[in-house]
This record gives sequence, structure tokens and C-alpha cells, in this order.
Amino acid sequence: MKEFTDVKRFQDLIESQPDFDAHEEVVFARDEQTGLQALIAVHNLSRGPGTGGTRLWRYDQFENALTDVLRLSAGMTYKNAMAELPFGGGKAVILAPKEFKSTRAEFMQAFGRAVESLQGRYCTAEDVGTNCDDMAEIAKSTRHIFGLRETSGDPSPYTARGVLLGLQESVREALGTDSLKDVRVLVQGVGHVGYHLCRLLYEKGANIIVSDVNETALARCEHEFGVDVVAPDRIFKTAIDVYAPCALGATVNERSIAQMKCGVIAGAANNQLESNETAELLRQADILYAPDYVINAGGIINIACEVSQSYNAKIATQKVDEIQGRVREIFARAKAENKTTLAVAGEMARERFQTGQSSSFRVEDLTRTAARMA
Repeated sequence: MKEFTDVKRFQDLIESQPDFDAHEEVVFARDEQTGLQALIAVHNLSRGPGTGGTRLWRYDQFENALTDVLRLSAGMTYKNAMAELPFGGGKAVILAPKEFKSTRAEFMQAFGRAVESLQGRYCTAEDVGTNCDDMAEIAKSTRHIFGLRETSGDPSPYTARGVLLGLQESVREALGTDSLKDVRVLVQGVGHVGYHLCRLLYEKGANIIVSDVNETALARCEHEFGVDVVAPDRIFKTAIDVYAPCALGATVNERSIAQMKCGVIAGAANNQLESNETAELLRQADILYAPDYVINAGGIINIACEVSQSYNAKIATQKVDEIQGRVREIFARAKAENKTTLAVAGEMARERFQTGQSSSFRVEDLTRTAARMA
């Protein structure tokens, strides 16, 4: 992975990235003792602190991690604005090591110091590759964290609920039915959120097909929900009604659209489209797309209920249920204005946050920070 000797080199690399969108702050944090290398990006603070989860992932190249954190943090700005939450957009990615130099607990505590170094401009939570145990360790080094077990807990069930509501509205719009009974839904990725989405679809009587590289996760869904399984290379060759991507992003692109045999795309994954231009390809193919950052906001909505009041699961559920109305409005505006659903969602989100901020860049050596704190 890259080593940076000065901030200017780091800044030049970031500003050369096509996904750099005048982010307010980008930090590269490293800790020699634990081997931690992490990127934290704060996209926009106009609605509140940059808030979004921490992803732990094995990246082949540093630039791939940078692309992820820039795109994901910008996506959180739009997600939080559309959900009318008191948060800006932020995200963190931890470059997963082949093996931990120290314990995983110490590794996460070091990351907590990185979060703390932003002094509240970034608040973190659970995401792909991290869990409630990790959040508990991170919380030992920073108070800028949501989703701990003793508060709102695992956000996955709430994310899945929002996705289901968006999926239902999409089916109603595209297929003309209010029921999911016997609707063929292919869930790509049955980890935390994908599993809960399968459970909800099962309760609605949907015909569920799943795909994942994790054999254990597949077996669990087969046992509990009687799903059919397809290999990853057969996803877009399978005749379905709904494609629900619930793993990593960019699976919807020119190549996959040419093979798709579905009428709806509605899933939990972030950045499902390879680019904004992909939305127009979907419209031309008569495939209805439920913008990901609108329907997968259930988890962050649940977390926001920690901030505004004493946490109440019933209130959190009621707030998540508002997603369906937002999706309905997007579809209506897109049809009336002859635009893609992504374009309309973007316009609605930008009406809710301000742009034009300046940017700052920082390389944070946590080894020295820890020494100062000792």
C-alpha cells in the first residue's frame, strides 16, 4: 500500500480522482503498532456531522480504496439529505490486512483514535466487514459512534425493511401489483442485510433466488427460506422480476444491462450503478431503478433515532416506513419530467443540502498520536 511523506502528495492523488466531489475533508490514518491503514472522507457538513459506516475490506490497490471512500461518503450526503436526517455525508474504509499485526480489538481501538482526531466532524457506525464487537472496541477510543449494542444495535434489519418497502413500490409501479406473492426476486449477497431481506420476502410469499460466494450464508438461506441458488456468473442470465443487489457496488453497468432479464432493480448495495450515465441505459432498457441511497437508508434512519430522542424501536420503524412515500414521489416526478429516477432523486437531495465548501487533506500518524496520549 502507499506511504505518504507529505500532505501535498496525498492531496494531489485525491484531487486527480474522478470521484472527488469537493469533499470537505479526507484523512489517511495509519498506525505502526497495529498495522492500521484507513481512509476517512467527509463529503458535506451542511446538515450536520459527516455520518456513515466503516467498511473493512481487502483492496488490491490503494486507489480502489480511495474510490470507494469518495463515492460512499458522497452517497451518504445524498442518503442523509433524502431521509431528512441531521447528518452530513461521511464514510470510512479500513484496508484489511492479510493478518492482524496486533489483536483485532487493538486494531479497532487504533481506528477509533483516527475517528476521534476529526473532533466530531465524522461519526461512524457498522458497515460491510465490521460488526457490533468492532464498534464496541472503536468506542473505547472515541465517542463519535452510533449503533452500539446498548443503543440502536445492528442496523441491518432496518436497512432491509426500507429496501423491502422500496422494492414493493417498484413492483407496484413496474408490474402493476401490490403483492409480492410469487414475484421472482434475485438477492445478490446474503450477508447481514441480504439475509434480513430474504426473511421479509419469504414472509411476503416471494419466489426468492439468491447468489453469494459465501457457502455458509447460502446454506442458511436455503435451510430457513427454501430459496433457489444461482452461481454468480448466472445472475444476469436468470429470468426474474426484480434484481436486488445487496453486496458491493457497480454490478449494474452496460455489460450487465445487456444481459438482464428483469423489470426492476431495488437492493441494499451502495453505488449499484457503475456511473450516473448508467441510469439512462436502464431507462432505455425499460428497467425501473429504485435509487439505492433512498431505499437503503433504513439503517442510518434507525441510528438517527439515537440522536433526536431516547431510542425507541417503534419510532425508528415508523421513520423507516416513510421511505415508501419518497420512492413513490421519485417515480411520479421521473415520469412527469421524462427523467431518470436517479436524476430526480439527486435533484431532491441537493435541494436539502448546500454545496460550495472548501477542502482539506490530512495524513494522520496514529503511532505518534498514541504516544502523545500516553
